[in-house]
Amino acid sequence: EMTVIPDIRLRHLSKSFTEGQREHRVLNDVSADFLRGETIAVRGRSGSGKSTLLNLIGGIDTPDAGQVIVAGVDLTDLSERDRTLFRREHIGFVYQAFNLVPTLDVADNIRLVLELNGVPPREAQQRIEALLEAVGLADRAQSYPDVLSGGEQQRVAIARALCHEPAVVIADEPTGNLDDNTAEVVLALLDRLVRERGGTMLIATHSARVAAVCDREIEIHGGKLETPARVHESR
Repeated sequence: EMTVIPDIRLRHLSKSFTEGQREHRVLNDVSADFLRGETIAVRGRSGSGKSTLLNLIGGIDTPDAGQVIVAGVDLTDLSERDRTLFRREHIGFVYQAFNLVPTLDVADNIRLVLELNGVPPREAQQRIEALLEAVGLADRAQSYPDVLSGGEQQRVAIARALCHEPAVVIADEPTGNLDDNTAEVVLALLDRLVRERGGTMLIATHSARVAAVCDREIEIHGGKLETPARVHESR
């Protein structure tokens, strides 16, 4: 039988921040495995370390101690430059703020990521068209972000996060700026597209509704990861 290799392995991870005079340890000797194709909700109060955890897995930040191994690569061994290249190639990010480039149209916002990854122009164009179709924005390729609604901008951001076919998708409060109805549509879309592509996704969220679409949830509490008891309601 196949050995299941975790897509993300955290080993004895610690991270502190200095606030004024005191040191605040947000992650304290954390170890965990996340499997290929899993979607995991990361819950916890504000300041509990949800974003810190995601930034460590995404290679944006480095831990004070411990290892972060993503898709077989120990990010803690890489130089800053190599970590940037790894992140660019293997990780897709979706944030609460849509972070689109205002001076580029929708297609060019996505094209930017593909160019950074050296995808040839014709293939890039095909991917852009396929993804805009998938997120229901095929007719907005030439539109600029400022004429799009929040939900439309987040759908462009999802297309951009997935265009380079990342192994891991990191979503930090991806529906935080959207009203409930829009949030539901965007969330269902993100979930479906990541699953279709076999990616592993971590979503930091306050929302029980977001957590409900994930395979499991973890909670950051006092620097540790905990698995809350899951109440299964019969639907």
